[in-house]
Amino acid sequence: MRWDAQRLDLDDGSLPGMPSIRGLLRSVQVPEFPGLTFHEVRTRSALNAVPGDSAMPFPYTINPYRGCSHSCVYCVSGETQVLMADGTQRRISDLRVGDRIIGTEKRETYRHYVTTEVLAHWSTVKPAFQVTLQDGTEIVASGDHRFLTGRGWKHVTGSMSGAHQRPYLTTNDKLLGFGRTVASVDACADYRRGYLTGMVRGDGTLKTYRYERAGGGSATVHQFRLVLVDGEGLDRTAAYLLREGIDTTRYEFSRATPTRKSLSAIRAQTRAAVDRIKELVEWPDAVTAAWHRGFLAGIFDAEGSRSRGVLRISNRDDEILDRLQAALTNFGFDCILEDPGLANHVKTVRVRGGLREQLRFTHLVDPAIRRKCSVEGVAVKSDADLRVRSVEDLHYDMPMFDITTGTGDFVANGVISHNCFARRTHEWLEFDSGRDFDTQVVVKTNLVDVLRRELARPSWKREHVALGTNTDPYQRAEGRYHLMPGVIRALAESGTPFSILTKGTLLRRDVSLLAEAARQVPLGLGISMAIWDDELHSALEPGVPSPRARLDLVRALTDAGLPCGVFLAPVLPGLTDDQASLDAAIGAIAAAGATGITVIPLHLRPGAREWFMAWLATARPELVPRYERMYARRAYVSAEYRSWLSARVAPLLARHGLDRQSGGAARRVDGSGVTGVPGDEEVGFPEGSLPTGGLPGVRPPWTAPPAAPEEKPASEQLTLL
Repeated sequence: MRWDAQRLDLDDGSLPGMPSIRGLLRSVQVPEFPGLTFHEVRTRSALNAVPGDSAMPFPYTINPYRGCSHSCVYCVSGETQVLMADGTQRRISDLRVGDRIIGTEKRETYRHYVTTEVLAHWSTVKPAFQVTLQDGTEIVASGDHRFLTGRGWKHVTGSMSGAHQRPYLTTNDKLLGFGRTVASVDACADYRRGYLTGMVRGDGTLKTYRYERAGGGSATVHQFRLVLVDGEGLDRTAAYLLREGIDTTRYEFSRATPTRKSLSAIRAQTRAAVDRIKELVEWPDAVTAAWHRGFLAGIFDAEGSRSRGVLRISNRDDEILDRLQAALTNFGFDCILEDPGLANHVKTVRVRGGLREQLRFTHLVDPAIRRKCSVEGVAVKSDADLRVRSVEDLHYDMPMFDITTGTGDFVANGVISHNCFARRTHEWLEFDSGRDFDTQVVVKTNLVDVLRRELARPSWKREHVALGTNTDPYQRAEGRYHLMPGVIRALAESGTPFSILTKGTLLRRDVSLLAEAARQVPLGLGISMAIWDDELHSALEPGVPSPRARLDLVRALTDAGLPCGVFLAPVLPGLTDDQASLDAAIGAIAAAGATGITVIPLHLRPGAREWFMAWLATARPELVPRYERMYARRAYVSAEYRSWLSARVAPLLARHGLDRQSGGAARRVDGSGVTGVPGDEEVGFPEGSLPTGGLPGVRPPWTAPPAAPEEKPASEQLTLL
């Protein structure tokens, strides 16, 4: 979760659409920190105000570093659908380097859709804006993102004058593209049956007949055969038949000639197979939307085409044509039946509406033969109403994604979107533009001086300041720049209570300084740790100090008489929520002397969801269905799982002495319950992780520890579940 992040000195204009960092002093890579690049800057502010309506128990934050930055300013939400080269759509969060997608290029008068490649892919967190078009298209993007309009590229937000002067979207603008379409869905039984009906009735041979043998007598032949140019249609048909227990044989029907493509076929020749196929392709009494979608996909694969800007399906069977028109009309397509009066009685159903409706058709029904779905070479023209209806500030930050492409653009939710200038920015900073810069750290070198000026203002009320809510203040960069000692001294000397949340063991360096600060102001220290299995930790938290190293940090803090709460987070369903794992973790935390503990089940918000599920599919694929059910429509686990986990954790907390009442946890002003870690209002901050004075509903100001630490007061697990 991010709030109003510190603003760096920015100066528009160094790169097209990409502000240069005027405060940048230098960018360095040093041998002792392999893989990291530090961008040293001068910042104008140190203290960040948390929005007044936030549930967080602190009004200000400080972030000495802005880590894992790609210098990216263009981003869209992870759910944004990107048009792929084969005509399908894929969420931008699911794209990977090397994927073939659709971009555009200008050819004489018009832009045309062309195939391009994803050259880079990353994510960041940025303030969100929703762009809504008159046709209903909605896109969530950062204010810096640019879309192509009839009057050129325009940012989502901007101003007519001042530092943020730049072209931006207004209700007078119309975006370019084909606009709103639909999302494809997984094939179900009705869809598969509809597909087989369209394909087999459209282009298959299905019959039983008798013939007389040359030497006398007769024989019965059962025959199913499907002959196609495109193997994709044969593959899908064979797969769907196999699900019904019908095995088919693949063979070459005819070889290619100078004037004809080769043909392949599948067949089945048993009575049981032919009878079952006949049953499957019977017209249903009750037609569902899924059957209609499958039928349209099958008949299009069998008899359809897209050429010269027209989508058409031809057949001579009047019942098929009637069913075809009914299905199209059911989904709101404008279609007409054309009868050219051919001797073979073939007629054609044509779908009107241009590329807009053609792509809606292909996304809705999901044909198997993808060459018929490509937009390669098509001019960027559309009758879709892509006028801007509104641009709305959503007033929150969210994970966003962006890519670099070969054409410099891509198609996002049906409109043409500019890609990020990350590579050009890296070149400007004299970096290798071919590298993947996912370890860029912005260092606010003058942070301590700026902080001291802000703390010295007469208006400063010495309210709680939190560190570590955005980026870890004790990440590896702190080992080089030593910003935290100055921050701690500045806060303590000004009488400002503060808290630190980290998983970085570098905090041990400042234990004596923190003990000194604790005699001047209330403070809180929180350590997060999650995984106790070394192999699992290496897979999910590479480069992060091990849990055992963080336990040693807890022990060092509490031995110095300092408070230290531990976030046992996240607990991973099916991976770390078993009795043995929880008992080992809670026991080890208690033995290290933690003043409190909070147990938090896994949250899968957009961005984190994609990364975690991709890892899970590779490492523990058997758990994927469970996670898909648990997190189907939400980022948090269900109330049932919370109750189950609470019941499992409670006796373990009691066993290890961490179940007693805590006086140091922040409570809601209305007393209804505990507040949460960023973004989760149902979990609590463990005892010792927050300053204990000056907060609503919290015990009186905390007393500094004596020189010789005495027995620490008992503490309690705050329920998070």
